Amino acid sequence: MPKSQVRKKKVYTPPTDIRPSTTAQSKKPSPVWVPASAVALIVIGISWLVVYYLSEQQYPVAAWQYWNLAIGFGCMVASLGILSRWR
Repeated sequence: MPKSQVRKKKVYTPPTDIRPSTTAQSKKPSPVWVPASAVALIVIGISWLVVYYLSEQQYPVAAWQYWNLAIGFGCMVASLGILSRWR
């Protein structure tokens, strides 16, 4: 039985209009304040919640009642938003 011919494969090159741009801005590292502020917000959020629970809802602000939970968790969610910008 005859042997089939081996075909050479073409090297794929993506079209130039679809190729992602490689600018200096996309490769630039994040500023130092990005991870520092994210860690600070995480620590503030956790400490806010810990103080709220350990003080039996008297501190940080007793008049805000359950809004203290929203502030603590809001700080932690804000830190996730900041960390999404970190390169």
